[in-house]
Amino acid sequence: MDALLTAFVAAALAEWGDKTQLLVAMLAAATRRPAAVLAGLLLAALASNVVAAIAGLYIAETITIRAMTLMVALALLFGGASGLFRRKPPAPAVPRRLLILSAAILCLAAEMGDRTQFLTFALAGRFDSAPLAAAGATAGTLAACLPAALLGDRFGAVVPLRAIRYTIAGLLLVAGFITAVQALQLA
Repeated sequence: MDALLTAFVAAALAEWGDKTQLLVAMLAAATRRPAAVLAGLLLAALASNVVAAIAGLYIAETITIRAMTLMVALALLFGGASGLFRRKPPAPAVPRRLLILSAAILCLAAEMGDRTQFLTFALAGRFDSAPLAAAGATAGTLAACLPAALLGDRFGAVVPLRAIRYTIAGLLLVAGFITAVQALQLA
């Protein structure tokens, strides 16, 4: 259960102001079909997080708990540091047909190598639970992107993304430093 909750919170925080959230807002605004965009996001997030979680389990079998905890610390530090950089909203051509599939492909491309994927990788290995880590991260991604889909083009005007992004980056950096210190104190 720790993997589910931790992955949910980590992904929900990491996605705020991220390119996936901005992509969902742009697609929802352009197509006026937020449900279809969210369905595509669900497919993409699930695929991305399952792959990351399974990879995390395989790596966890080969390293110690201290190393795995340091991996979580690095994932949190990476997530915090990458939150300090401004994300520009993507400007792909807006699909009119097969919107769910198109949204899934675009969101999957945005998620590849993303901080949420790295956090899912580390948390699945640390808690030894790929299904719970993947489910939590997928739910967290959907929770963070839901306001973007519902608000569409008003999302950037209504939500103070810069302040949220910097606050979350600070939280992730602090959590990363605390986790790193705890990992170094493990016997």
